[in-house]
Amino acid sequence: MIAELLPSLLAATQEAALACRPWVGRGDGKAADAAAVAALRDMLAHCQGRGTVVVGEGEKDAAPMLYVGERVGAGGLPAFDLAVDPLENTTACARAGEGAVAVLAAAPARTLWASPAWYVDKLVVPTESAGAVDIRWPVERNLAAVAEARGKRVDELVAVVLDKPRHAELVMRLRANDVAVALIPDGDVLGALRVVLPDGDADILLGVGGAPEGVISACTVRVLGGGMQVRLAPQSHDEAARLVAAGQVPDAVLGLDELVASDDCAVAITGITGCGLLRAPRRNGAAWTTESIGLASGRPVLHVDADHLPRLPERSPACLTS
Repeated sequence: MIAELLPSLLAATQEAALACRPWVGRGDGKAADAAAVAALRDMLAHCQGRGTVVVGEGEKDAAPMLYVGERVGAGGLPAFDLAVDPLENTTACARAGEGAVAVLAAAPARTLWASPAWYVDKLVVPTESAGAVDIRWPVERNLAAVAEARGKRVDELVAVVLDKPRHAELVMRLRANDVAVALIPDGDVLGALRVVLPDGDADILLGVGGAPEGVISACTVRVLGGGMQVRLAPQSHDEAARLVAAGQVPDAVLGLDELVASDDCAVAITGITGCGLLRAPRRNGAAWTTESIGLASGRPVLHVDADHLPRLPERSPACLTS
């Protein structure tokens, strides 16, 4: 059962969050990401079973650690696919803004969608709306369908959208229908959680975002219930050419079953800079306390506060060493 991996996944994201802590607000997102990757990789080496990174930091030549195809784990069973985002929302970490997190998602081997895509158009809705929407429909039709399924008026809906120039028309159409728009700078994994968590404060997530984050979001939807569709949305000729070379059709639509072909998933998320769902690591006497969310099929949502002895990353900012 992949659910049995959840404690190891949580331990890994907690260490990644702590590794980022000295870099928060120091303007160096790349250094923070490198620290998170190293911490995550070290912890995954001790994880039960044998995993393959399907969604990672990039291809092997460009990413020395946690690259797509890298093997992790201590060996044995289970065999699993892994989607990693050691530092989601790098900009928030560099600027000490809200919403930076460390994320891992696992599913049985050969069940996570593997694609060279960088961007996809996403549609995420709660359980009761799952069969009522279609990403190919006009946004107004999907809003009406979600409102009817949830027993709300359209003007009572909250939509989560990445705050990007490409979404200017989408935001205009949402507001023209009196829908409240929650604009987030980055990090649509947390945005999807706001839609599918039992006490979530949003009704729908829409718009173009990262394809890797889309796979992780699909795992959360699998565990918590809900509906999700994506449409390949290359943002450049190079990306479109990569898709064609891989035998994938730009503008193709994929459902939840194609994004993650198993209900047996586990997801670990730990706060780095803090947000409405998760607090940042905080000092607790001689220790640091992290806050995480753990999701696994067939298990209740876990909210985990964990204490850790203080530690420094291998390369600390100069201003922190003396």
